Amino acid sequence: MTAGGDPAALGQLLRSRRERLVPADVGLPAGLSAGRRRTAGLRREEVAMLAHLSVTYYTFLEQGRPVRPSEQVLDALASALRMSAAERRYLHVLAYGPDGDSGAVPGAPGAAGGSAPPELLDPAVADLVQRLEPFPTLVKGRRWDVLAANPAARELFGDWPAGPPGERNLVRWMFTTDQAREVYLEWEPEARAMLGRFRLSAARYPDDPDISALIAELQRDSEHVRDWWPRHDVTAIGGSGAKKLRHPRLGPVEYSHAVLQVADHPDQTLVTYSLVTGS
Repeated sequence: MTAGGDPAALGQLLRSRRERLVPADVGLPAGLSAGRRRTAGLRREEVAMLAHLSVTYYTFLEQGRPVRPSEQVLDALASALRMSAAERRYLHVLAYGPDGDSGAVPGAPGAAGGSAPPELLDPAVADLVQRLEPFPTLVKGRRWDVLAANPAARELFGDWPAGPPGERNLVRWMFTTDQAREVYLEWEPEARAMLGRFRLSAARYPDDPDISALIAELQRDSEHVRDWWPRHDVTAIGGSGAKKLRHPRLGPVEYSHAVLQVADHPDQTLVTYSLVTGS
């Protein structure tokens, strides 16, 4: 593996996806009845055959040994295991480190080990956040800490800047506060999606102790994170969409949102919300 890769997590991802499939999912004959199969999902030799690999080589990958798969091998495995686009990106990040993600920046902070320096928000971006009032707008950093939020966002989601530094974190807020369950009318699918996006983002920094500490705290404090994190589910980062939220004054409303990457600091993301017409 190249520096920054995570062989153990790569093996866990391969195994978890193999165990979710059955022969019929990949066009293979059932063979032994499902009740007599000694392993969950596909066998290793079935995945190896589909990806045109030796069983020994695939086994080494799944065991987390420090072998170096080529991009062609990763693509073949992603196709064999029916991975989504987000899962394919995750697979490459686990194999090659931050540069394995097409959206990553070479030499990104934290990728080579050690805590990254404190994140600083460009004053022009901070000013933009305030000028987008009354549209709820915030900026999150590489650890998903809230770096800026305008009054509309603070009213809708909570007054993050007023809290202790360790608690100004979107993922922590989602999984450890009652307020998040009040705000998100569809809390569970939204929480799963957020954890999947955070996982894909965090995979770029496997050696960053600040991110590792946050993950450990989330697993300690949230039964949902303890249950979902081992599944290696990931969700595409970025894009736009709609969310059903409960506003403290307006009640249940539907918001559309847009997600924008800060050009000079690609680890920072601006998210802005607007009411859906007729909501």
